[in-house]
Amino acid sequence: MKKKVVTRVMASALAAVLGAATLTGCTFGFASDPDDPNETQKEVPIDTSTDTFQYDSSLDGTKITLLNSKAEIQTALEKMAAQFEEKAGVHIEVMPVTDGDSPYTKVVSMYNSGTPPTMAILDTTDVIALAEEKALDLSSEKWISEAEDYVTKVNGKVYSFPLCIEGRGIIYNKSVIEKTLGREFDPDSITTLDDFKALLKELADAGMERPVSMAKEDWSLGAHQLQYIYETEDGTSAGAQKVIEEIKDGSLDLTKYNRMSQFLDMFDVLKEYNVAKADPLGADYDEMAIDLADGKTAFWFNGNWAWPNLEEAGAEETDEYGFLPYFMNNDKNDFVNSKIQASPSKQVMIDGQIASEKEQAAAKEFLNWIVYSEIGQQMIVKTSSLIPPFQNNPYEPADPLSRDIYQKAHDGKTFNSSAIVPNDHWSVLGAAMQKYLAGRSDREELIKSIDKYWADQK
Repeated sequence: MKKKVVTRVMASALAAVLGAATLTGCTFGFASDPDDPNETQKEVPIDTSTDTFQYDSSLDGTKITLLNSKAEIQTALEKMAAQFEEKAGVHIEVMPVTDGDSPYTKVVSMYNSGTPPTMAILDTTDVIALAEEKALDLSSEKWISEAEDYVTKVNGKVYSFPLCIEGRGIIYNKSVIEKTLGREFDPDSITTLDDFKALLKELADAGMERPVSMAKEDWSLGAHQLQYIYETEDGTSAGAQKVIEEIKDGSLDLTKYNRMSQFLDMFDVLKEYNVAKADPLGADYDEMAIDLADGKTAFWFNGNWAWPNLEEAGAEETDEYGFLPYFMNNDKNDFVNSKIQASPSKQVMIDGQIASEKEQAAAKEFLNWIVYSEIGQQMIVKTSSLIPPFQNNPYEPADPLSRDIYQKAHDGKTFNSSAIVPNDHWSVLGAAMQKYLAGRSDREELIKSIDKYWADQK
């Protein structure tokens, strides 16, 4: 561990200020804004000595644009664009989505003005909404074979390029578990909910009374956690959509739906061992990172976007952090007990309406460069600090959370299921989940809240 940048006293004193800075990020909501454009990134050297990528000389001099809705990689994208221009002769203007604009609103306004970007980095929901009307069909692109598990299809066609993977689950601190138990800990040995409960009890008996950190934020409860009831139906986005439609039309009774009860079984275990059990709605997000790094807790339900918080709390890239699945039952053959959810959080869409064929070809070449060139492969990982969804990329992310997801993706230990829900889902049902977390409602009331929410969407 390195010296703490944020102390417990500082965390308490700054709680109100940090809370006010809470923003919403990529596919999911983020508490400490990983899309912070002011965040300084470590400069990782890129080896440009080898480049076997075949550039199309006919594209030399072409100018295209890229709308970027992932603010923390703005500088990285500009560096990638500059490197690509040096090699391909294609100039890419990287345009950030400004504060106050949603990516969807911004790109639609650009289409309405007749000046859409050649490429746009968008959330999956935005791609699905715009694809068939605005986007170029990419179904024949070679890179699809390198990311088959992570491409998004709209009526059987691919209209977007999966830029990166983000995932979530139960973050563990291996060294803390081993120190507390006095024995080696093998994450792969925990394969069921009962296994996880036994581990929690063992930690409690060894002196770590409440080993779990549990975020109270509505985005965490209403999106990251509750959406498991849709996404684990069969581990696919199509399956998630099927569940949503059945809840909406009333044909699925949530009181008899296994994934609903299984989700709450796991949630109740986390709630019981929550370090903030006495006051769950008073929990502080940044304090949770400190607790996990310091060893007050051993687990934190979150995603790989939490690494900057852990690093600020004193964790180092050499530390052994990773993810356990969100265990939902005791069937070792059920994928929910062996895989973590990981999906493409940002997609690149190429304009199919206004861009010329040459501009579209230049955009395609840039995407192929990211996948197939030695330089592009390095820069998407080392410069942009993203987890690539492409199997042929040999470069591992630097931080342990992203490394773990990267490895799990390559080992077939992830499932790609993204529930497409209305924008207020996380806030409305997040509030219902907060009531349940605080013991102010029971399962029956929570389920009624979910049913009512979807009935109102008809």
